[in-house]
Amino acid sequence: MKLFGSMSSPFVRRLRLLLVSQPYEFISLNIFETAGRETLVQLNPTRKVPMLQDGELVIFDSGVIFRYLCQKLQLPALSWADENRLTMINAVNDSLVEILLCQRSGFDTHSDKLFFNLQHERVVGTLQVLEQQAAAGQFDDWDYLAMSLYCLLDWAEFRQLTDLKPYPALQQFVQAAQDRPGVVQTDPRLAG
Repeated sequence: MKLFGSMSSPFVRRLRLLLVSQPYEFISLNIFETAGRETLVQLNPTRKVPMLQDGELVIFDSGVIFRYLCQKLQLPALSWADENRLTMINAVNDSLVEILLCQRSGFDTHSDKLFFNLQHERVVGTLQVLEQQAAAGQFDDWDYLAMSLYCLLDWAEFRQLTDLKPYPALQQFVQAAQDRPGVVQTDPRLAG
């Protein structure tokens, strides 16, 4: 199996953490440079990372890749409550990616514009719910859901996209995950 993606992507990193004890090859792509972009376009018409190649099969999107890996590696599927939690994590992640891309495109993402207001509202509102769930111990097991939450929060801190100070349970969760297998090796700060 080959996992294609960028070193800094939280969607890629969650899969790298999931596969930490499995044999696979990680192919790092810089999708903003010509060579990485060509590989991306050749394998994935959506032009997004991650993607997984297993023989002739190429699978797009972290969620679909996770479901494929659950079947292939006989991992437990997520419950409906966990699917909802993952949807919340993904919603924050998606909003923060949009904000980051807009910042890199020269937009003032703190201006009073509907798009930016909606993204910030989604991030704050969802982080408040995730804070409550973390405080209730719903991310105590180091599974795909916890890995996804960790990758989101660590990436948001790395990119300086949100302040986690109002969320002590989420801060504690991030701190506790620092010693988990693969966390140090997949740190986006290693990408330079």
